[in-house]
Amino acid sequence: MCFHAKQTKSAQEVHQRFSTRGPVDSGRYNGFSHPKMTVITAKEPTTTALFYWGLIPAWAKAPSIRKHTLNARLETLHQKPSFKSAKRCLVITDGFYEWQWLDPQGRKKQKHLITFPDDSLFSFAGLCDEWVDQSTGEIISTLSIVTTEAKGIMRSLHNSKLRMPLTLTPETEKEWLLGHTPEPFFQFSATAV
Repeated sequence: MCFHAKQTKSAQEVHQRFSTRGPVDSGRYNGFSHPKMTVITAKEPTTTALFYWGLIPAWAKAPSIRKHTLNARLETLHQKPSFKSAKRCLVITDGFYEWQWLDPQGRKKQKHLITFPDDSLFSFAGLCDEWVDQSTGEIISTLSIVTTEAKGIMRSLHNSKLRMPLTLTPETEKEWLLGHTPEPFFQFSATAV
């Protein structure tokens, strides 16, 4: 699964790479704290926006559901009520973290930073939705990162769950936003940290 990511490039670099304008956030993200992350939605493909990590479906009665929607399994997107009405988006990143189990029980682990080989910006396939807080009327924009079966080096690095984020290249990002499911990029560089 993907619960820790980073985006350390400048707003200018993000806008240049994705041909966008709009707000950009940078930092290291722990999904369990529900941070704001930079996204590009299918509805506004030339504008960046900031969405909270942890999808809250429009129909949810409370935001607490988001602790279960940090990730969305590609294989079950159309079966899970939380994701059925969600829209597609790109989640902007330049790396993510996974822990490799060094023993069968997972008592000893090694943290790895996973990046594209040239340390460039890329995106995760994402889902997004808007939820209205009934007590305040505030519209809260949220996201989930789509995961798929681990491939390549990710099979040995994320060896406990055998999952990885559905990572996109410039050539496959438009496919995702248009409703297609491209093959994930998996020629990563990994650094023990």
